Amino acid sequence: MKVIKIATAGSVDDGKSTLIGRLLYDTHSLTEDKLQAIEEKSRQRGFDYLDFSLATDGLVAEREQGITIDVAHIYFSTLNTSFIIADAPGHIEYTRNMVTGASTAQASIVLVDARNGVVEQTYRHFFINNLLRIKDVVIAINKMDLVDYSEEKFNQIKGEIEYLASKSNYPDQNITFIPLSALQGDNVVETSENMPWYQGRTLLRHLEDLHQEDAQEKSETRFPIQTVIRPKTQEYHDFRGYAGKVYGGDLSVGDEIIVLPSKTRSKVKNIHFFHQEYHTAKRGSSVTVELEDNVNVSRGDMLVKANQTPEIVKELSATICWMDKTPLQPSARYYVKHGVHDVQAKVMDISSVIHTDFSGKELSPSKLTLNEIGEVQLKLSKPIFIDSYDKNKANGAFILIDAKTNNTAGVGFVN
Repeated sequence: MKVIKIATAGSVDDGKSTLIGRLLYDTHSLTEDKLQAIEEKSRQRGFDYLDFSLATDGLVAEREQGITIDVAHIYFSTLNTSFIIADAPGHIEYTRNMVTGASTAQASIVLVDARNGVVEQTYRHFFINNLLRIKDVVIAINKMDLVDYSEEKFNQIKGEIEYLASKSNYPDQNITFIPLSALQGDNVVETSENMPWYQGRTLLRHLEDLHQEDAQEKSETRFPIQTVIRPKTQEYHDFRGYAGKVYGGDLSVGDEIIVLPSKTRSKVKNIHFFHQEYHTAKRGSSVTVELEDNVNVSRGDMLVKANQTPEIVKELSATICWMDKTPLQPSARYYVKHGVHDVQAKVMDISSVIHTDFSGKELSPSKLTLNEIGEVQLKLSKPIFIDSYDKNKANGAFILIDAKTNNTAGVGFVN
């Protein structure tokens, strides 16, 4: 069964939590006690309908205020697909949460309130989906029941988003427009009779039809070493294996590899997973690799295919989403957490703050404040093996850690 990870985004009260609750309800994924609690709470609030947002808003403050604050992960399945949905908050002050929720997503749903059309947060969330290179984006034009299921209103919003997309620097993105009503269930799981002018698929059918291979863009193989395995048993006293997770592309027995940073060459002899052996480890697989030669490999090294070497750098330019209340300023020092590496870094320059409405950049700002996104130059204390985020998502992303507080201060994407 394929697994698709989806992020939701949208402005406040656009209906993200309600949409997810409706998906859970219509796919019979809610337990009896959860459904009963939703029914009782809806009656207590005087609603003549089920408040499906109660299915996802888990914090007390969320339920009391009717908003989403934290990222909630919701799991449900259909006959052929398992879904993991990250329900991200819509408030501007929680932009960092949206980046966190979408960072591992393969597809995204951006909700737009049909009454309000494209608003500031729509720009911001559409920009973040571009920044994170999320290939499949659904623009779910919600609350169509409140605009009399108007095709004209749908086309107006669609045109605005298409204009935004024309200014994007990610032309490979697939954008799908679906008119729906999360509250009434139109075009969520079942086709709506209220919008005969819409001939496309329902939201659930579209998500089911996404191909896992398409959602995960293939790139060059990266195998960072988590640990070296040397069993202390008589049977395996000569065994030396290197455990880690395969990123980007596949790794097969017989592949010629280069060990970084030593640049030593060898070949893959065996691939182990517990007591099983495989000829090929697919991307995303956590395995142990055995090499033909007894070369020096340790934690933090990386195995790459001989014709697919990344850059080895001590300086890098990156797009940073700032997540800390203390602003990012030139000359500040942080730790770069990249894979298993923790490297000291100094902020050399802040080139720009990027306007998330695609209107341009503010050049040479003095600082980067909470929830702002900017282009930053960093100098590292030692080299790391890195790709641009466009080429390899896993190896092109990192986080900045404040050495004093140990807080995650920002997330970076290598330019």
